[in-house]
Amino acid sequence: MIALRQVALQRGTQPLLHQADLTLNAGVKAGIIGANGAGKSSLFKLLLGELAPDQGDIALSGGQRIAHMAQEVEALDRAIVDYVQDGDLALRQAEADLATAQAQNDAHREAELHGLIETLDGYSAPSRAAQLLVGLGFVQSDMQRPLSDFSGGWRMRVNLARTLFMPSDLLLLDEPTNHLDLDALLWLEQWLGRYPGTLLLISHDRDFLDAVCDHIVHMHHQTLELYRGNYTRFERTRAEKLALQQAEAAKQQARREEIERFIARFKAKATKARQAQSRVKMLERMEEIAVAHVDSPFHFSLPSADKTSHPLLVLDQATLGYHGEQGDIVQLDKVDLTLLPGSRIGLLGPNGAGKSTLIKSLTGELALLAGRRVPGEHLKIGYFAQHQLEGLDVTTTPYVHVQRLSPTASEQEIRNFLGGFGFQGDDAFGEVARFSGGEKARLALALVAWQKPNLLLLDEPTNHLDLEMREALTQALAGFEGTVILVSHDRHLLRATVDEFWRVADHRVEPFDGDLDDYRTWLKARLEAHRRDARSEKSERQQATSESRETRKASRQAAAALREKLRPLKKLRDQAEKTMERAQQQLAEVEAVLADPELYTEAGRKAELTATLARQAEHKSQLDAAEAEWLSAEEALEAMEAELLASENA
Repeated sequence: MIALRQVALQRGTQPLLHQADLTLNAGVKAGIIGANGAGKSSLFKLLLGELAPDQGDIALSGGQRIAHMAQEVEALDRAIVDYVQDGDLALRQAEADLATAQAQNDAHREAELHGLIETLDGYSAPSRAAQLLVGLGFVQSDMQRPLSDFSGGWRMRVNLARTLFMPSDLLLLDEPTNHLDLDALLWLEQWLGRYPGTLLLISHDRDFLDAVCDHIVHMHHQTLELYRGNYTRFERTRAEKLALQQAEAAKQQARREEIERFIARFKAKATKARQAQSRVKMLERMEEIAVAHVDSPFHFSLPSADKTSHPLLVLDQATLGYHGEQGDIVQLDKVDLTLLPGSRIGLLGPNGAGKSTLIKSLTGELALLAGRRVPGEHLKIGYFAQHQLEGLDVTTTPYVHVQRLSPTASEQEIRNFLGGFGFQGDDAFGEVARFSGGEKARLALALVAWQKPNLLLLDEPTNHLDLEMREALTQALAGFEGTVILVSHDRHLLRATVDEFWRVADHRVEPFDGDLDDYRTWLKARLEAHRRDARSEKSERQQATSESRETRKASRQAAAALREKLRPLKKLRDQAEKTMERAQQQLAEVEAVLADPELYTEAGRKAELTATLARQAEHKSQLDAAEAEWLSAEEALEAMEAELLASENA
């Protein structure tokens, strides 16, 4: 159990909590939400003991193992599968102690440590670590690559895998989805759903919170308010409360009208596809969502360019990719697409399939390897991607950034515009170097909006944005009259703002007839198909026969040679099998001795117990070695026998 009683916390001059109370029972999966700066990460530091409350008490039930995802990862020259296993400190200590005992020829200590490692499930650690990494988007060939080989976003995925690998009773995750694509996010949802301990999750992804959490903790006005249910239920409950308390009737009415226009825009297209049908159902709840966010500080629009072209942009027989040192690296081939005014497209596809490559090629930032890119006469692109945050001038202010784009704009016009993105009052003149990731993302979006594009290309625009800003962006995109192409793992944003999906996979870009649920089904089917292909590839090679007489003769000769090779393998297998039987019999005898309760209770038998445990460990080791030898020989025999069968059938 976790209990905070009358807790107060202040960071610098900013009070975060005042007489806050919170009780969470064991096994709860709670989402921690609140505006940026409300103190969510500081709450985690309180639980970790890195911060002490200014007043009040914090109590955690005894013996809790806490796993916490660090926000910074060093670029180490250590294989990522080993780095993940390093998260289990007890296992690593046991392995180090075992190495010491072996160096000292301490058989008794070795036996104890082998038992400890088995208790810690240490012998399956490499495969468990690899499974986590594969779930988060890595492939088998990545496992032995050093952490330093990967970019910052991929290192954060390794760090997440390390955190999930840690044995824990309490798991603290701070924005774990920021560097994930949709495929990895769906996998993480399933993993967290099976997690048996207590989970505290900071996230601004409403669908993720809905899928994982059974409680919501709202940090608001220096308090901690607990709501039962997922995020959608929180919104509904909060909306009901605010509706009773609502004093800003005019503001509320304007918000309601905005939502009604949003719904009306898409209802006209409700018969277009299943995607449109499912979105209309979701949009019918938008009014209660609006009520829950009525006190949001973010209210802005995305104006479109006065002129447009028909079409806006065309790719003709385009090959997309990169120039590498050893030749061109093709990601997408024979791409034919035409972007028309008013299109609203979401890009779906497995990690690394080329979604970001397509976006960069549409902007012109990445030159085509082949084919043509034909822009319309009045094309005006607004492009947002995470790397653009690094391109902000950190030595200046939001006001100056906008002023550089439009030197003739009035000060009041710029300040009014920036206010909608949360840069109100003196915040418009704050130095960008001091901004958080969320504030930089808001500024980058503001600069895109100021330029009035007619084609918006958005690559993961919600990373670092809190729930209120995400909702404001959703509303703004709904009112945008230009063309939108969106890559995002935020399913709420996708459902609410796009008319159609394109699937980017297998070096192709093609329309996807379905919604996000259909895409999830497609992903599962694709994964299973890959597994089947891997299983059948070997079988197909073995079944292949040659039609020529010369090939059949060579096959018979090969079969004779294989039969000769089978003999020593069979002998090795049989010897290993006998060793296994002998080790199993010896192990059974030792375990019969260990089953005697008097061995543990009678004084003077400690030496006998220690020796018996050592024999048990020795026989287990012999059995494991014999099983490994038998399995290796058996697999080699099966492969050769299959090859022999194919040769004889040729």
